[in-house]
Amino acid sequence: MANCVDCGTKLTLLNKSTAERCYPCAKVEFENRDPNRVAAIKPQISEEEAIEKERKASIEAIMVTTETHPDIGISARLGIVTAECAYGMNVFKDVFAGIRNIVGGRSKAIQQTMRDARETVLYELKQEASLLGADAVVAVDLDYVQIGDGGWSMVMLVASGTAVKIEKPAAA
Repeated sequence: MANCVDCGTKLTLLNKSTAERCYPCAKVEFENRDPNRVAAIKPQISEEEAIEKERKASIEAIMVTTETHPDIGISARLGIVTAECAYGMNVFKDVFAGIRNIVGGRSKAIQQTMRDARETVLYELKQEASLLGADAVVAVDLDYVQIGDGGWSMVMLVASGTAVKIEKPAAA
């Protein structure tokens, strides 16, 4: 783990404001900034853009596969969140995967499809948690299911977890 560049405090998930500073040091830096300089470089954005930016930032929730974490204190459990994603394996992927199955090796096309599905479903899980007002999703579970057999196949990925509110660190 990194340390705060100002005070040397160990940076964790709960006390990290930026890549370099803890919350108290970042707050001091923010409060001591030059208002004229900030006004000069601050981009002018509309209220709608500000709301959209805040919404997107809130989606970037913390996600862990365990129910607890040493750096995360849970103040409230808001409910179960789920997201599903079904991807079709086109005929060419099926043919090449069949060949790989016979001769051995990895199928980059199928691996990329699975990676895309995972990224999509985890983003959607974050969106669901954000709609509940959650700060994090704990106990995240991913389940892969093959749908269909014979002439066609799809892969469905289901993600589930518990949306939670995180205890805010005490002010220093």
